[in-house]
Amino acid sequence: MKKVVAVALLAVLTSGCATQNYLVSSSTAPTAATKADADKMQTFFVSGLGQEQDIDAAEVCQGKENVASIQTQSNFINIALGFISSGIYTPRQVRVYCK
Repeated sequence: MKKVVAVALLAVLTSGCATQNYLVSSSTAPTAATKADADKMQTFFVSGLGQEQDIDAAEVCQGKENVASIQTQSNFINIALGFISSGIYTPRQVRVYCK
């Protein structure tokens, strides 16, 4: 039993968060203090194998010229949900930042 707990704890501690920033018309990535204009959790199954989800950033920002950046992130909660479900349910956060 101790080995199972140790392996589970090691798996959680060695998994890291991942953030991708797509700079559309901004030269700097948003910081933690920057408020997103849209913040949505996208759900994927089986680690997102062969799946995609779209978000219309131009619609969120009232025009494509107003889109500053888009950020996708796997945070601790997303990783924990994926771990608990053995990779069957794997959510990801997406945020849109406007000018």
